[in-house]
Amino acid sequence: MAKQRTWFECQSCGAQAPQWLGRCPECGAWATLEKATAAAVVASARVLEAPQPLSLEQVSTAEEPRLLSGIGEWDSVLGGGLVAGSLLLLGGDPGVGKSTLLMWVVDKLSSTHPALYVSGEESLLQIKMRAERLGLGGQGFRLLAQTDAEAIIAAAEALRPSLLVVDSIQTTVAPSLGAQAGSLAQLREVAGRFLAFAKATGVPVLLVGHVTKEGALAGPRVLEHMVDVVLYLQAEGAQAFRFLRAEKNRFGSTQELGVFEMKADGLAEVKNPSALFLAGRPVGQSGSVVTCTLNGSRPLLVEVQALAVNTRYGTGRRTTLGTDSNRIALLSAVLEKHLGLAFSGCDIFVNVAGGMVLQETGCDLALCAAMLSSFENRPVDFNCIALGEVGLSGEVRAVSRLERRLLEAQKLGFEKALIPSGNLPHLPKALKKNWEINGISKLNALTEMLRERA
Repeated sequence: MAKQRTWFECQSCGAQAPQWLGRCPECGAWATLEKATAAAVVASARVLEAPQPLSLEQVSTAEEPRLLSGIGEWDSVLGGGLVAGSLLLLGGDPGVGKSTLLMWVVDKLSSTHPALYVSGEESLLQIKMRAERLGLGGQGFRLLAQTDAEAIIAAAEALRPSLLVVDSIQTTVAPSLGAQAGSLAQLREVAGRFLAFAKATGVPVLLVGHVTKEGALAGPRVLEHMVDVVLYLQAEGAQAFRFLRAEKNRFGSTQELGVFEMKADGLAEVKNPSALFLAGRPVGQSGSVVTCTLNGSRPLLVEVQALAVNTRYGTGRRTTLGTDSNRIALLSAVLEKHLGLAFSGCDIFVNVAGGMVLQETGCDLALCAAMLSSFENRPVDFNCIALGEVGLSGEVRAVSRLERRLLEAQKLGFEKALIPSGNLPHLPKALKKNWEINGISKLNALTEMLRERA
């Protein structure tokens, strides 16, 4: 009998070594190398059954209808609902509400066709108690407490649910493999089996993944490469808000954002997050400016707060929450260079209220206005919104989809706007009638406006 080849595989990065090592030579992780055999590789090498190759012209372009849950925030992040035969992965910190959200989705979908929720971490009684607390219990809501991937797939093949949820992938095992649950070999094999099941039957499969203390999905990125969609459910600080984002989406944008609020009876959709993010905004206080950021196709109004104080050290610090500290350092240097302000002798603290994160340059003008307002102790008009990208020479550049942003601000009663001069010619006349709009091409104009108002 031929001797079976064995080696050791890192459960953190997937690197292989001919013998056991205390530390992985690739990623540097300790005690992560586990024994692997050729049999495990053969078991995990699966090829989806497919007909004969087709020419490009023979492939049907008829778009299949997406599966809508009726939860608007969930459906929008997915790009308009679940795609048949897709494999999805949801990650998030412990206790953030992953199981709560997925049970809600399963309950909604089960109203028209049975949906299956599989748990490898809780008993059926525990799931039932949570469902009662959340007020769930659709007729087609099916439960299964199981960690055997073969048993799960057999049950799903018999039921053919509208959605299969597996919570979690780290607790699910393929008994034919000798590796322990959560190991690289098990993750790869189990995910491959669910992928084959989804593509063969057209049933969407959603896997729940554990995350590390850094907030990334645990284990190698092999899972993220295999799935069609990678979702993250996140909570910012002690806020009750939960943000659902897509890090990868083969069927839609990765810029969409779903906002939920955690309540005693579960998660609730936030239909108008802009109003919640601006709740409690101070009146007549310096350092507070409202801007509008785009998350995919959704405009969100947020309050940017800045505090500039004389430093006790030789060099001023730049401390930020909700935006890139390097961006704040760059903008403060631009203000110092072109407006002659002594920002180098100041500690600057910037905060985006409500736990939002600004990731686009269209909010630069608001950040500059907030820092300048705090530095000179002159408040910006309460009903004013600031939009624009700031360049290194102090110029204010145009932003995309300005009309959409202004319409969102108009819903909340805003009447004045500081925008780039380059956007003015492209604004509809009807919109200009309802707004007091000031076009800015250089940051110097921002200083003059603040001083005139004072």
